[in-house]
Amino acid sequence: MLRSGYRDTFARDNLPPASAWPHLIFVLPELNYPERLNVVSELLDRRLDAGHGERPCFISAGETLTYAQVTEKVNRLANVLTHDLGMIPGNRVLLRAPNNPMLAIAHLAVMKAGGIVVASMPLLRAKELVHPIVKARIKLALCDERLADEMEKARSLAPEMERIVYWGGGGPNSLETLMAQPGYEEFSPCDTASDDVCLIAFTSGTTGVPKGTMHFHRDLLASCDTYGKHVLCAAAEDRFIGSPPLAFTFGLGGLVLFPLRAGSATILAEKVGPEELLEAIEAFRATVCFTAPTAYRAMLGKLARYDISSLRKCVSAGETLPKATFEAWRAATGITPQDGLGSTEMLHIFICCREADMRAGCTGKPVPGYEAKIIGAEGGPLPPGTPGLLAVRGPTGCRYLADERQRNYVQNGWNITGDTYSMDGDGYFIFHARSDDMIVSAGYNIAGPDVEAALLTHPAVAECGVVGAPDPDRGMIVKAYVVLQPGYPADAATVLQLQDHVKATIAPFKYPRAIEFVNQLPRTESGKLQRFALRQTAANSTT
Repeated sequence: MLRSGYRDTFARDNLPPASAWPHLIFVLPELNYPERLNVVSELLDRRLDAGHGERPCFISAGETLTYAQVTEKVNRLANVLTHDLGMIPGNRVLLRAPNNPMLAIAHLAVMKAGGIVVASMPLLRAKELVHPIVKARIKLALCDERLADEMEKARSLAPEMERIVYWGGGGPNSLETLMAQPGYEEFSPCDTASDDVCLIAFTSGTTGVPKGTMHFHRDLLASCDTYGKHVLCAAAEDRFIGSPPLAFTFGLGGLVLFPLRAGSATILAEKVGPEELLEAIEAFRATVCFTAPTAYRAMLGKLARYDISSLRKCVSAGETLPKATFEAWRAATGITPQDGLGSTEMLHIFICCREADMRAGCTGKPVPGYEAKIIGAEGGPLPPGTPGLLAVRGPTGCRYLADERQRNYVQNGWNITGDTYSMDGDGYFIFHARSDDMIVSAGYNIAGPDVEAALLTHPAVAECGVVGAPDPDRGMIVKAYVVLQPGYPADAATVLQLQDHVKATIAPFKYPRAIEFVNQLPRTESGKLQRFALRQTAANSTT
């Protein structure tokens, strides 16, 4: 490893041993980064050096900030962190707010000053905040004052948290007041190594206790210079928009890293339900949209009321994009949605369909700079058409914060994502299920997402989640939890209709033998379905 620029060595001290790291590959010339690198210098300072300071950078309902204005605010906050709040390089800083320009500025300021960002989903409760605070030994938090209640409760539960500074109130101790001090307009970026940790992103908890994933300065640029450059092909004229929180690396990449690397503008909206997202696309003439499959499906029925003709790319990730949603969105908008597979461990998307090689029902091919293969339980490669575990490697990879689960995710130098995939003869990767979503019923292997995709093609189904439920005769049966569209009765007749529909849509043995109607499904704040919670519910309902 390179000489660190950090005085606080906690992050390096808690990296996995080098023998447990994935094998990193840097096959593209743009991935050959210098040894001394600060990601914010690349994203912001270089824009000003190139004379692009007056271009729009962050757009919100209340203001439009240019690259020059954003850079000054980042410099001011970086000075506050180092001179007023006592942050030293290597300290971890918790960030907490809905998506807005100040949250993005806080990310950039912490990194520029040599700190390590630990962002939290804005809807987390105090007891959920305690885990990252304790795990990452966080002493300082920057928080939107509207979220003070849970933040203060978390401080009472986590003695590690020594100081919280709020913004939005305008008082004498507020962050904006501290930033307004004279002489804070300039800031020299911390002399960080390219492999200094700048981000600890906690997983969303779809599989249990969240894990802290550690990412270097070069990792953030690598995602930009692989997926951002070769798939999005963004230009300075683009305007990005989306729903994922910045604490979710899907959102950080799509709404901060990729647009800034391309010199584009990004629209940061706090309310991004389907209706609000469509309104903002129309109002700000967004060109690139990042959101989840459920949002695209929910927007379909509202498209006629909005002008979204400015859009040129629609990126879908977080969960696999059902074929029915893919085809319906393309038919309604003329835009082919780009499905993508990424993970918090890998930072962002590493398999996707590019516009030139779209295939419905396929996730796609590895992003330039990445490699992928399908392996069996013993680690050997499997032939085309055979489902197995997905293994991937590239310029980014899994490094958990002091977590024994590192050896489960990284095996023989490859990142084992926990997804069951197959690869066809043309090299396209086809999603089957999360490895723990495979339901074995009476000897049949049934992928829960396959059943979900079939159910979603029925007009009565708004959302659904499918898991295995214990059964004395079959071992497991397929059980579906269904949120109905308005106007459809939650009765036995609807159950029968849905079962018959699945039988007619996919192999009959996959149909859900049990269907339970619910008002909502358990999801993480980033919108992912928590199937482990449904599995627990299904198991408890049979005991």
